[in-house]
Amino acid sequence: MSSPSRTSLSNSANSEPNSETVDFIEQVRINQKKLATELKSRYDFIVCGSGSSGSVVARRLAENSDVSVLLLEAGGSDDVPSVMEANQWPLNLGSERNWGFSGSYNSHLNGRSMPLPMGKVLGGGSSINLMVWSHGHKHDWDFFADEAADTAWNYESVLNIYRRIEDWHGVPDSKYHGIGGPVFVQPAPDPNPVALAMLEGARSIGIPTFESQNGSMMEGGGGGSIHDMQVRDGKRQSIFRSYIFPYMNRANLTVLTHALVSRVILEGKRATGVEIIYNGITQSINAGYEVVLSFGAIHTPKVLMQSGIGDQVELQRFGIPLVQHLPGVGQYFQDHFGVSCIWEYPQPIAPHNNACEATFFWKSDASLDTPDLQPCLIELPVCGPEIAAQFNPPMGSWTLFAGVVRPKSRGQIHLTGACPARSTPNQPQYAVPPG
Repeated sequence: MSSPSRTSLSNSANSEPNSETVDFIEQVRINQKKLATELKSRYDFIVCGSGSSGSVVARRLAENSDVSVLLLEAGGSDDVPSVMEANQWPLNLGSERNWGFSGSYNSHLNGRSMPLPMGKVLGGGSSINLMVWSHGHKHDWDFFADEAADTAWNYESVLNIYRRIEDWHGVPDSKYHGIGGPVFVQPAPDPNPVALAMLEGARSIGIPTFESQNGSMMEGGGGGSIHDMQVRDGKRQSIFRSYIFPYMNRANLTVLTHALVSRVILEGKRATGVEIIYNGITQSINAGYEVVLSFGAIHTPKVLMQSGIGDQVELQRFGIPLVQHLPGVGQYFQDHFGVSCIWEYPQPIAPHNNACEATFFWKSDASLDTPDLQPCLIELPVCGPEIAAQFNPPMGSWTLFAGVVRPKSRGQIHLTGACPARSTPNQPQYAVPPG
């Protein structure tokens, strides 16, 4: 990354940007407006979805100035307070920046439906999440490597990647952290007293605490720590802002918002472009080399099915011409779920940083090879609509959000219609029943 771009990105997160940052932001605005106005019919690479994976892929491709890259996003700009201000993330969950999907009504949930938040904004989930930076546990990565028979997935290999991409602003630790990379990371500064109290409570029952969750804590039986996070001066540092924004003044990278990908264009069984709905008009854009689908676990199978790739019986229900019978598309959907326990402060304390500053990993059974539980402390009341309506917990509350790291349940994603534009928060395009 060139020094001017990186300086501009870092300073753009500050409340008072300097003149160099202002100039860069204006360059980005002018350049992207021009590129969107002069939208081409062909790009070398088309990357669909600007979330964490899409942003990284598009940036790596755009580093080669000889290729043209189009990054498509169905949502809008991330330059709004609820995204940029780290402690305002709850405001995105009920907004147009969340696709608002939910699972099928389920008898195992007393007939309720489980919400499935997904970012519909530049940055995708990294623009509406809690900004916690986690390397993952050694046993999990080594398990992936064994299953794939590929050492590139093991813990040591992945740790090398983390060191390369991090710009660590904590106590120097070259074994576990790197400096100078595109991703700003630091331990939560001046954590809320309730976060420190949770760690003290963990120690009192024999759970060890660590300076960082991204160190030796991720190599053993568990422990607790203050979170490492992608927050700088109270501002979110999303993957989009870290990877894509510094390159948006370049002529070979077009970032197009409010562009819904309706299907992949196929010649035989080769992807040659995409069909998008943009400004209310359906149009086709060709790809010279590749189409990259980085939509996430719900939209990727959806677009594949809309394109004729999926279970033949499913596609026939909606008159979608079959290109390839792949019954696994949409199957084995998995997500980790959480359960909220809410307490009211005797004297309310304002949230600090991202309002989620402490966590611990632990085992539900001491015989397990790796921790399977991760409670996080959230300095706000977080609960479902039924609980909110019944108890109306005051904002002066905090939540112990108990997460399951290795859920065993699986679900399926099914189309409920052939029209791609039906995917709205109030009318989800598909159902995701738990397994």
